[in-house]
Amino acid sequence: MVFEKIAQMIADKIDCDVSEVKEDTKFEDLSIDSLDITEIAMDIEDEFEIEFEADPSMKTVADLVAAVEKKVG
Repeated sequence: MVFEKIAQMIADKIDCDVSEVKEDTKFEDLSIDSLDITEIAMDIEDEFEIEFEADPSMKTVADLVAAVEKKVG
């Protein structure tokens, strides 16, 4: 469920089909930059009602999903 929501947020942000967003997809492969990541992190905070800050070590969608799942519990 977390992956599906995050994949949709990313697809909406970069205006692509959600099927293009896979867990092993690297942000750079989607042309997502640090500003995009910051904006996605703000969307995550709203969607999951958590405090969330994107870590620069996050390189893939799976990294992002794992960090959110850890916060959500």
